[in-house]
Amino acid sequence: MKRGAILALALMLGACAPEPPAPAATRAPIDLAAQRPEISSRALFGAPNPFPPQRHNAQIAEDILELGFRLESGRELPVLSRFEGPVGVQLQGQIPPLGVIETDRLLERLRREARVDIRRRDAPSMIHVDFVPRAQMRRLVPSAACFVVPNVKSWAEFLSAPRASALDWTRVVTREQILVVVPADTTVQEMRDCLNEEILQAMGPLNDLFRIGESIMNDNNFQTTVTGFDMLVLRAWYDPALRPGMTREQVAERLPAILARLNPRGQRDGPALDDVPTPRAWTVAIETALGTARRSRAHALAQDALGIAVRAGWRDERLALALFLSARFAPEGDGQRAVAALTQAAQLFGARAGGEVPRAHVELHLAAQALASGQTDLVLRLTDSAMPPARRSENGALLSSLMLLRAEALEQMGREAEAARLRRQAAPYAVFGFGSEAAAQDRRDEIAALARPR
Repeated sequence: MKRGAILALALMLGACAPEPPAPAATRAPIDLAAQRPEISSRALFGAPNPFPPQRHNAQIAEDILELGFRLESGRELPVLSRFEGPVGVQLQGQIPPLGVIETDRLLERLRREARVDIRRRDAPSMIHVDFVPRAQMRRLVPSAACFVVPNVKSWAEFLSAPRASALDWTRVVTREQILVVVPADTTVQEMRDCLNEEILQAMGPLNDLFRIGESIMNDNNFQTTVTGFDMLVLRAWYDPALRPGMTREQVAERLPAILARLNPRGQRDGPALDDVPTPRAWTVAIETALGTARRSRAHALAQDALGIAVRAGWRDERLALALFLSARFAPEGDGQRAVAALTQAAQLFGARAGGEVPRAHVELHLAAQALASGQTDLVLRLTDSAMPPARRSENGALLSSLMLLRAEALEQMGREAEAARLRRQAAPYAVFGFGSEAAAQDRRDEIAALARPR
């Protein structure tokens, strides 16, 4: 996975404003001493309130098959694999200050929402979460923020044979030992995000799909915590009607009845079935655009992906993401076209199941443009729309950035007391999302710079 690839981008669009400094989360050092209980997900966001699944059950059945019987690399998985019986989770390595709190909160959600028997405990355990310094991880797996592998119990064991045949997911039927590798020296939000996605995939499907906007199993990284859709998928994955070793065809035969029982609403609600596969060329263009440091190269790749989406006639998350990235990486002097692309992306995301959170990310960028051009009323409207889904999806980096944009607009309108109060409220969310008081201040300074005359 490539967690953080979207929000880690600089706030302003180069097409509309001078290139800003590097994002706060990458310039200021992580301060592990700032990771106090009051900066945890539990303290900041309260009781989880995820968006429920919004897709039709027929679509969800197809999603489960594509998520569960293929790896991100494109390799097919021959049979369903899962744990049998209660699952223990053990934390090890350089556990960060909030590692236990964030893990326990996730496991509570999995028990309550997905109805799986999973608990943190010492040996014997089945899922081993090893917290490893980021520099060590990147020497071996440079493109991943965190990852999951089968049949090993520790980072040291994985290092001893990183290409052993036992690590081949296509050979796994009943899961017995799974290693989740998470950075030990990152922000609370990235650590929490990694725990959410990798423990979910340690338990269930292993693939990521760009076309499912309401899932954390999506490399666009708009969703940062396990969603209602993800919980339904995991609950179906562990339904008694299924068992390890079943083929795709056998699972497909039983999924309609399982989903009708677990999700009655999905029998009648939801958009039409998406039946257009994603060409590999589109996926490669998007992933490479997100991974390259060259802005011109990223823009060219985003334009390639946009062309594929338009020619295919898509009106879904894939077209919206290509529009978003083509605007994000647009060259100087192309501001009007970039804003038009962002506006269209927001409309497309908003019309899709689970599109509230992806739309909020686009509205962040639109609000930044509005602030830079002095449209303070528009900043208030955009942040008013985007802040509730940012809070509900527990994205501290996104929420604090929206709050700071709103505070700048309020100050420009002469409402200084409201602006000061909002900045104080944003501070702990910024520390959660960006890693330190210094990084939070850097983000505030970047946003304040947008409002200055040029």
